[in-house]
Amino acid sequence: MDTHLAAVLVNSGPRPPTRPRLLVFSSLFPHAAQPGSGLFVRERMFRVGRILPLWVVSPRPASPLDSLVRCRHPHYRPPAPDTEIQAGFTVRFPRFPSLPILGRGADGIMMALGALPLLYRRRETFDVIDAHFGYPDGYAATRLGRWLGKPVTVTLRGTEVPHARDPTKRQRLIRTCTDAAHLFAVSGSLARLAAELGAAAEKIQVVGNGVDPERFRPLERAAMRARFGLPVDAQVLISVGGLVERKGFHRVIEVLPELVRDHPRLHYLIVGGAGAEGDFAATLHERVATRNLGARVHFLGHLPPERLAEPLSAADVFVLASSNEGWANCFLEAMACGLPVVTTDVGGNREVVSDAILGTIVPFGDPRALADALTAALRRRWDSSAIRAHAQANTWDQRVATLVQTFRRINTATRTPAR
Repeated sequence: MDTHLAAVLVNSGPRPPTRPRLLVFSSLFPHAAQPGSGLFVRERMFRVGRILPLWVVSPRPASPLDSLVRCRHPHYRPPAPDTEIQAGFTVRFPRFPSLPILGRGADGIMMALGALPLLYRRRETFDVIDAHFGYPDGYAATRLGRWLGKPVTVTLRGTEVPHARDPTKRQRLIRTCTDAAHLFAVSGSLARLAAELGAAAEKIQVVGNGVDPERFRPLERAAMRARFGLPVDAQVLISVGGLVERKGFHRVIEVLPELVRDHPRLHYLIVGGAGAEGDFAATLHERVATRNLGARVHFLGHLPPERLAEPLSAADVFVLASSNEGWANCFLEAMACGLPVVTTDVGGNREVVSDAILGTIVPFGDPRALADALTAALRRRWDSSAIRAHAQANTWDQRVATLVQTFRRINTATRTPAR
């Protein structure tokens, strides 16, 4: 559990009995066996929960084969409890059938059917279903909303881009966008995709993620470097994210030998663990070993949000060579600690790293451009104050106020009979 967030919520006092009451619906949500999963969903919605009452349903795929698969892949579908209380909020984890050998094309409807008994029993405890990710979660939520007579909002977070290329999933995304009462997109690029999928312009709203400037702030660099065993005069790159192929840690490792030749004091910190998309750690360790980079690449594992400022404060440049992103929270978190960002031109990355004073955008799949950008970033004298100011202009308070206003409007419109 995020103890910092729990303390903040406890100290904020009881939440007033106000409406709408939200049901947050997301298959990607942390629990005791998978503490790093979906933290960005929890961070956003638990902050909304300081103003509007909510509880969470996080459906989990399950099959009789899961325990056998875990014999070879220990991080595959870690079992979740039935219920957890996180920072005072109830989180339920209903199961739905999903056989890995058959693919997951039926997950949308099976997810809805798996959650239906729970939601039907508790249908008087929520006014709006707030789903995260267009498929399968958004599709399932819009089916549930239709069956239970509840309005549904869906937050598009980036997985919609590859799903829209799949003919079957694209049709389900189109139905999600048509049936949802409102669509939140974490970036302008996802808002444009929603429009392309047929969503009416008046129900698409861009609300990016935010940053907590109290949690993410520069700490004393020498002390943080000592904490992670780095020389005080080192040059340090850092990446944060789930250890999955999409995040592109291996792309940074690929150009690291050249960078080390030009920057002999260079070190690379990798922060993260296995994610919902898999576990790429063994491949990353293998690539580090084959390039004789063991003394330069440091795997710090998963760190809770309240500790992320420590390795960020030890670094000089943040890098993420990902193949797809919606709105990467880690960019604003790095900026709040004064770091410039080097990242790929995919998804909403250009919208977060929106100015040359904040970092550099490079073409995806171009190792030469990535190496050159990192070299230039390591040599440049960045204005860390300007970088921090940009992050501080994008706090969670602003985002949450917008979300709450929209939820209230949707609830009022739904509860007011048409004339």
